[in-house]
Amino acid sequence: MIFQELELKDLILITPSVFGDDRGFFMETYNKEVFSKAGLSMEFIQDNHSKSTAGVVRGLHFQAPPFAQGKLVRVTKGAIWDVVVDLRKNSPTYKKVAKVLLDDVDKRMLYVPIGFAHGFVSIEPCEVQYKCTNVYHKASELGIRWDDSDLAIDWTVQNPLVSTKDQELPYLRDIESILNF
Repeated sequence: MIFQELELKDLILITPSVFGDDRGFFMETYNKEVFSKAGLSMEFIQDNHSKSTAGVVRGLHFQAPPFAQGKLVRVTKGAIWDVVVDLRKNSPTYKKVAKVLLDDVDKRMLYVPIGFAHGFVSIEPCEVQYKCTNVYHKASELGIRWDDSDLAIDWTVQNPLVSTKDQELPYLRDIESILNF
């Protein structure tokens, strides 16, 4: 596996070793020892799986401490633009956005640490799986509007399909005072 820190501090793109032949392929998606040697010594305690049609925007989601979550995101079918926002006030990349293409062809994964808002747009029908470092806790669930003009995210799709819940999320400027990562 190759671990590469991206433009946002602590955001890690992971390229797994994929062994393929005429029958298909095999890859290791997580190995505690390998991740630990790369400086990622988190413990995953919940797995999630979502399916989306093309043009769906999900996010931007996060959970407040003590239920904050790190996520290891991968696409098992289709393709997405994975989008993250650094919400750690003491980070040199605070309020910066990163967008990474994840798909079922190159099988790269993205480790999104605690303190980041996370979302994605499906650029074709897709299935996304992610491991979490903490359980889902409804009372700690927070988010930022996907179309926050201060973040100026290019979601790359016209007229995205966005849930009512995500349409009603606040803008970052409206919740900035409560962020405590």
